[in-house]
Amino acid sequence: MKTTAIIVAAGTGSRFNSDTPKQFLDLAGKPVVVHAIEQFQSSASIDYIVLVVPGDRLRTAAREYTGFNKLETITTGGSTRAESVMSGLSSAEDDTEIVAVHDGARPLISVDEIDRVVEKAKLMGAACLVAPVTDTIKTVRGEEISGTLDREKLRRALTPQAFRMDLLRKAFELEGADEAVVTDECYLVEKLGHPIAFVEGSSRNIKITTPDDMVLAEALMTQMNRD
Repeated sequence: MKTTAIIVAAGTGSRFNSDTPKQFLDLAGKPVVVHAIEQFQSSASIDYIVLVVPGDRLRTAAREYTGFNKLETITTGGSTRAESVMSGLSSAEDDTEIVAVHDGARPLISVDEIDRVVEKAKLMGAACLVAPVTDTIKTVRGEEISGTLDREKLRRALTPQAFRMDLLRKAFELEGADEAVVTDECYLVEKLGHPIAFVEGSSRNIKITTPDDMVLAEALMTQMNRD
């Protein structure tokens, strides 16, 4: 089964408070998104890579990210994550049977995690990389705490999330699929009623959202290089 990775790096990074979107900032000597591209390039499970970037970054990305033979297409995203993923889907190679969607702001993904998620998607049709919830989670009502959730039954959704191509296309045909509320692809596949397998991932697979995350990511990379 041919597998395409869609690396979504089209966000503006408004919460990062930087003129440069976070996925293009330097991390340990190279842009954040390049760390992610390298891992998908190294994965035997991935045949093609589609990179989705903001429109004003298209020429720069095409000029600078030339060292990856699996990087078939660099395309522009939309105003929401869902629109950006749909752009990536429309740019995927025709023989793609499995698609793995990854956040370009997650530079610490491992090849092993990629391979396990893709393999599970091939077996089950849909798979999501997850990590345990370590904090105690409260529900609230008004100005009061209304309850405590059982964290043993909770997981944080990470990426990549992988699906059969036909299944993900069908999910994006749902009404409202392009709305901002759609923060990951599993949300749409869940609405189809299709089962989604989960694959346990590492807590190191953080998403760069704030400047503090950059500090943490660099520290984790240093530690990983020592191990």
